[in-house]
Amino acid sequence: MLGFHPANLTFRFLLELAALAAMAVGAWSLASEPWSWLLAVAIPLVASVAWGTFRVPGDGSASGESPVPVPGVVRLMIELDVFAVAVFLLWFAWPTGAVLLGLAVAVHYALSIDRLRWLLAN
Repeated sequence: MLGFHPANLTFRFLLELAALAAMAVGAWSLASEPWSWLLAVAIPLVASVAWGTFRVPGDGSASGESPVPVPGVVRLMIELDVFAVAVFLLWFAWPTGAVLLGLAVAVHYALSIDRLRWLLAN
């Protein structure tokens, strides 16, 4: 069960932080003052609220608690959307970083096949 292994969960947590930072950097680079400040704060904030609020009950990759319980496929779409937006926004500020982040996310999900199966079954 590599998807729930502590090392992979740590990797995922670091990817979550990197995604939030990528959103802020990318949003900042796309807008001019004062919008750059607003977007650099608002986009990661909305993403982090969605990430922490909509959960699958009993998900072993989190505390298991679900403020708003959702089916696994919905949770997976939220995760993929957050990472996709992060890569997309970072592309405008640092294309190489966007490619590296995208590859790291792909590696994480490749290592998490058991978790993906669990999400799709719940």
